[in-house]
Amino acid sequence: MNFIKKHLNMISVFLAVLFLLSGCTNSTSNVLNSKVKSSQIIVHYIDVGQGDSELIQVNGKNLLIDAGPNDSKDKLMSYLRKQGIKKLDYVIATHPDEDHIGGMSSIIRKYDIYKFYAPKKTANTITFESMITALRNKNMKINVPIPRATELNLGKKTTAEIIAPNSTMYEDTNNYSIVLKITYGNTKFLFTGDAENKSEDEMIDKNYDLSADVLKVGHHGSSTSTSEKFLDKVNPKIAIISCGKNNKYGHPTKNTINKLKRKNIQIYRTDVDGTVLLISDGNKISKE
Repeated sequence: MNFIKKHLNMISVFLAVLFLLSGCTNSTSNVLNSKVKSSQIIVHYIDVGQGDSELIQVNGKNLLIDAGPNDSKDKLMSYLRKQGIKKLDYVIATHPDEDHIGGMSSIIRKYDIYKFYAPKKTANTITFESMITALRNKNMKINVPIPRATELNLGKKTTAEIIAPNSTMYEDTNNYSIVLKITYGNTKFLFTGDAENKSEDEMIDKNYDLSADVLKVGHHGSSTSTSEKFLDKVNPKIAIISCGKNNKYGHPTKNTINKLKRKNIQIYRTDVDGTVLLISDGNKISKE
């Protein structure tokens, strides 16, 4: 017990330093898969089972949001390899739950990363410790985003703005989730991690522009996310739900599915459709 306590204390000390110190390399363009044209953005909602992982490719840059659960890390790494990914300009760990950062240590070890983002929230888990160790071994820092003040440079015609979390303390870890809105030309994509109703309400109260053509549904379609008023603000045409087949949590819930259907929103699910690939030319979004 004393050993474990001492070990966790050492991690906490390192984290305090990690959030303050820097050590990232300069960003350079990545050689992308030939399918990516200079006049489009491609968003991959990767099937990682009961978890989340999205790859965004635009203007010669790559952004990875989350890395799925531990048991899908080989599948994720294989997928990225098939896409010809050589470098990641930005990586976001939306929050420290295992089903979002399970493959993150493998990602960090494999790829050169320009900037790594995560909320200021720790977890006493082997998975989180593994991620921190991988960052430390590459002398990288964690960039803690500030809503509406942190933007990712994804090149021309593209804005990428972080709009949550908006508080420093939450009872539920899910509400620490980083929420990112990407605008490409006239098309918009919203990525919500596991943000629940508390975080959704904060974004609404701050009068953020939440409108988006595509919504990555929060918390795998759980009933604790995607409130009616949040859905009204986003008003998406397409909803993506990332979850595993026959998962023990009952994701997505019938309540969430019914809310989406009542608004005539096109629903894609990774447990049914596999990896979902959306492409935008700045005006029209199509599914490949």
